[in-house]
Amino acid sequence: MANVIGISGSLRSGSLNSALLRAAGELAPAGFAVDIASIADIPLYNGDLEEQQGIPPAVTVLKDRIAAADGVLFASPEYNNSIPGVLKNAIDWMSRPSSDIKRVFGDRPVGVIGASGGAGGTRLSQVAWLPVFRLLGMTFFSGKSVFVATGSQSIQDGRLVDEKLREVVRGYMTGFASFVERNRGGSR
Repeated sequence: MANVIGISGSLRSGSLNSALLRAAGELAPAGFAVDIASIADIPLYNGDLEEQQGIPPAVTVLKDRIAAADGVLFASPEYNNSIPGVLKNAIDWMSRPSSDIKRVFGDRPVGVIGASGGAGGTRLSQVAWLPVFRLLGMTFFSGKSVFVATGSQSIQDGRLVDEKLREVVRGYMTGFASFVERNRGGSR
């Protein structure tokens, strides 16, 4: 069984991206588990804090969970035509010290999906993540895409209710599961 860590790039309790991530886990093929992790307890990156107190426990726990997983699935909102600061902040912390990058991220399969309340979806955010994944040495899944536009119509009460979109997510997860299976174990 393959196991990936799913991380939403939104901290909102009613987040469209968190709901999309849960739906992705539900629609994943048998034998492919999405273990959802939170970035809510990760503080803003501050080099002084790192120097004085070291890596915060919430960061260490998440780094270890990613390092033990077969892959990572991000559900990323799009803010100002780019990536969300809270998720980028979590990545910045997890790349410290830089000697940990290969252990945590190196050759790890990664996918990114996203939902937006606007008509543009999250296409620009997903593209903006590519240089970050490349720098971290992650292996990006590009076989299919999920960028939900006008998500508040497709996601209601925390559930993905649009049947066509559920099939798109199911197709993505089937492709991502195969990709993870082919690429798992790269740096471990």
